[in-house]
Amino acid sequence: MIWRCFASIFLLLTIVPILSGCGTPRAGTQKNSDEYEKVRLVMTANGTEIGIESLTARKFAELVSVASGGNVSIEFYPNDELNGGNTNEAVRALTEGSVDLGAYVAGTMSMLDPRLEVATIPWSFSSYKEARQVIDSTGGDFYAKVLSEYGLVYLGSAHNGMRQLSSNVKPIHKPEDLQGLRIRVLGGEVYRLLFSTLGATPVPLSWSELNIAIRQGYIEGQENGFFLMRSGKLNEIQKYMTVWNYLYENYLFVINRKTFDQLEPKTQKLLREKMHEACEYSRDYLENTERKIRAQFEEEGLEVIDLTPEELRVFKEKVKPLRESLKEKYGEEACKAFLIDMEKNFEKDDDL
Repeated sequence: MIWRCFASIFLLLTIVPILSGCGTPRAGTQKNSDEYEKVRLVMTANGTEIGIESLTARKFAELVSVASGGNVSIEFYPNDELNGGNTNEAVRALTEGSVDLGAYVAGTMSMLDPRLEVATIPWSFSSYKEARQVIDSTGGDFYAKVLSEYGLVYLGSAHNGMRQLSSNVKPIHKPEDLQGLRIRVLGGEVYRLLFSTLGATPVPLSWSELNIAIRQGYIEGQENGFFLMRSGKLNEIQKYMTVWNYLYENYLFVINRKTFDQLEPKTQKLLREKMHEACEYSRDYLENTERKIRAQFEEEGLEVIDLTPEELRVFKEKVKPLRESLKEKYGEEACKAFLIDMEKNFEKDDDL
C-alpha cells in the first residue's frame, strides 16, 4: 500500500508539469520573430461567386496565406451566406464584430452613414484612372475617417465599375428617350433621384430578380457596368447599350476595429499591404475585361452607343440641380475629399 502511494505521487509529479505546458509556448520554443501569429479571419460579401468583390476577396486571402506561411487564413463567404442573404444584417454583423471582414459597395455601406455615398454623385469621375487616383488619396482617407466612427477599419477599394444604360425598347441618346421607361435601379437614393430627374420610372429591384423581370416585360431597361451585364447574361435580353459613364461605384473592404486591434502590428501591416495588392489586381482585371466584353457584345449583336460630347452635355445639364442638392447633403468635407467640383468635372468629363 505504501509502495502504491509513492508510485501515485511520482506519477502526478511527472504528468502535471507536462499538462500545465499544453496550449502555451514553453520557454525557448516561442515562435520565430519572422513568423506570423496563427489566426483565422472570416470575411463576408453580398456578391455572387463570380463577382468582382469575390475575385478580390479570394486574391486577398491567397496573398495573405502565402505571405504568412499559412499562419493567417481568411475564410470567404459570398452571397451573404452568413446572414441568410440579408445584406443589412451582414453590415450590422461587421460593426458588431461577429464577422471580421467585409466587402460591400459604398451605396450599401451608406446605411451606416449617407456620406459614404458621396462618390456616386453623377459624373464625379470621368475615368477609372481618375477614380483610382482620388480614392487612393484623399477619398480613401475620408472613407477611413467615417468608417472608424462605426467601429470599422478601411482597408481598400476596388472597382464595381462605371455604370452604363441598357434597354430592350429603343436606343438612348437624349433624356427624352427615357421618358416613362421602367428602369431597374439599386436601392440607393442617387439612382432613384437621377432617373426620376431624367423622366424615367426607376424601379428598385434585387439583382436576382432582374433577368426574369426583363424577360416578362416588367422592366424595360437597367443600369450596370459591362462586367455585371455579362455575369447576369443581360446582353442576351437587351438590344441597346448606351455608354455614358454616368456613375462610378466601388467596393469598400473593411475589418472590424476590435478584431484589427487584437492582431499583432505585423499582421495588421500584412492585411493592409495585401488588400492594396488585391484591389490593384482586381481593378486592372475589370478594366481589361470590360474592353473584351464590349467587343464580345458587339460581335453578338448588341448595339453599343457612345454618346457624343454634345449629347452627354445635355444629360449633365439636366441633372445639374440634383448634383448641387447632393453636394449640399453630403457636405463640403466629403465633396472636397473626392474633388467634386461641378464646373471642373463637367469640363474634363466631356472626353470619354
